[in-house]
Amino acid sequence: MNRYHQALAASNVSEDDALVSAAVAKIIEKAPEYAGEEVYKLLFSCIDLTTLSTEDSQNSVAAFTRRVNSFDDEYPQYPHVAAICVYSNFAEVVKANLDVSGVNVAVVAGGFPSGQTFTEVKIADAALAVANGADEVDVVMNVGMLLDEDYEDLCDELIELKHTIKDARLKVILETGALKSAAMIKKASILAMYSDADFIKTSTGKIYPGASLEAAYVMCSCIKEYFEATGRRVGFKAAGGVRTPEQALQYYAVVKEVLGDEWLIPEFFRIGASGLANNLLGVMTGSETKFF
Repeated sequence: MNRYHQALAASNVSEDDALVSAAVAKIIEKAPEYAGEEVYKLLFSCIDLTTLSTEDSQNSVAAFTRRVNSFDDEYPQYPHVAAICVYSNFAEVVKANLDVSGVNVAVVAGGFPSGQTFTEVKIADAALAVANGADEVDVVMNVGMLLDEDYEDLCDELIELKHTIKDARLKVILETGALKSAAMIKKASILAMYSDADFIKTSTGKIYPGASLEAAYVMCSCIKEYFEATGRRVGFKAAGGVRTPEQALQYYAVVKEVLGDEWLIPEFFRIGASGLANNLLGVMTGSETKFF
């Protein structure tokens, strides 16, 4: 067996969908207990504020970025978001317009949202994005290779992407809605982490169903096991359909219960969203807002 088969065989993370669902049900029962201003602030600070529209333009992305700048002036009592996430060709626009320190420039790259293009194209896309200011690069795992059990080529591609972007953070999207089962999500999580992913991310939110709490539970369980085996801390990102504070709180509860408070910081926990920021802001201020 090669090292990827060995890593998969060594894992003790549950592949039983019924057991995963039961564990998630217990966790979300506790989720309302965590509701409160400090937790909502933390959730806000973990948002990758996202615009991934066919209609995106240099002007619209610049305006989107300037709203993040003005947030600090209008709401100084609250933390800013973790990152602004855009298509790779807009990295330079965000970088040029972003005045707030501590907000990263994140991009989707590499044939997003399918991940189906030449490896050379993915490498060039990621490299250009980083050269133009991206701090984080979100790429879709080649799900076809995963289903074919072509682990060597799958992992080689991810390792090459990480090598290309160097100190920028690589977030690998598993597209859990396509994988469906706990067994497949577990397999994707392990392979991504052993391919130098800095984060594993649930979904694109574009083609298949988005994030699910069951997928989050499996992914976080794999992250915990990987950390115990290697000492390397990998982040978790939920994306696709996380819109309400109640939903965000449930993902917070999964991360807290499975991984612990060490992961409950923007460095290791993210939520990719567009509408969530306004909805959380509304809860924190006590009045509906459409700031972003």
